[in-house]
Amino acid sequence: MSPSRRPPSDPRESHAGFVRRPIRRVRAGHVVELTDAIAEEIPVALVYNDRPHVVMMATPRDLDDFALGFSLSEAIIGAANELSAIQTQTLLEGIEMRLRIPESRAAALETRHRNLTGRTSCGLCGAQALEDAVRQPPRVGTGPSIDATILHRALEQLHDRQPLNVATGATHAAAWAHLDGNVALLREDVGRHNALDKLIGAMATAKERADDGFLVVTSRASYEMVQKSATVGIALLAAISAPTALAIHLAEETGMTLIGFARPEGHVVYANPGRIMRIAEGVHA
Repeated sequence: MSPSRRPPSDPRESHAGFVRRPIRRVRAGHVVELTDAIAEEIPVALVYNDRPHVVMMATPRDLDDFALGFSLSEAIIGAANELSAIQTQTLLEGIEMRLRIPESRAAALETRHRNLTGRTSCGLCGAQALEDAVRQPPRVGTGPSIDATILHRALEQLHDRQPLNVATGATHAAAWAHLDGNVALLREDVGRHNALDKLIGAMATAKERADDGFLVVTSRASYEMVQKSATVGIALLAAISAPTALAIHLAEETGMTLIGFARPEGHVVYANPGRIMRIAEGVHA
């Protein structure tokens, strides 16, 4: 089926990430008719050097960040400057992003045979070989050492930095905090791995160094979240929910500090606790 064009628009400007829909709210026996904000979830196709690669279900905002971050976290490119062009068009079926990378990278991508459709909650859907699904990133570097109170400071800032989730209650966030605990960048999406890819793209554009901060995500620490983070050199990942066993294993193998159940009042360390200074010193953090 040939694609049908929507009216010309730039999705980076025209999409707030949510739409307004009429709803009927029932609480304590009272019925109220009103309009609510609903998070958007649409197909976003990434096409590298005119070769379709992946269709992800994502929230249509910060899409340039998404394209760059996905390209980096999936090791399609090795540096941000290898992504030389992004052309975005809005179709009736969704959004298509045409990306230009070095031909050697495109040829290597072709051999991976990872053309797939990614559901919102799935970062590995459709991988055709085990080595594609369980890709082993290199070990992370020394990374930051922080006091536990620094981690908790970042967690306390998350709510006010998530306007899309405040409006809809339906999105995840990935945040980059500096070593003083202040959140420098945050991106949101209905998919946790999409939010992380958007953040990685934003970090690359802002030239943030992996050793200069740490990552906080408002989701569970699943395998692909550790994999994507380690691929770009992030050495400390904190999630507000639990990790999976495979995520812990990968964190151990790559040298990443993995934290789960992160709350302003406490957290659990699952791998490589030495970067949390109070734990390294034998003091309960």
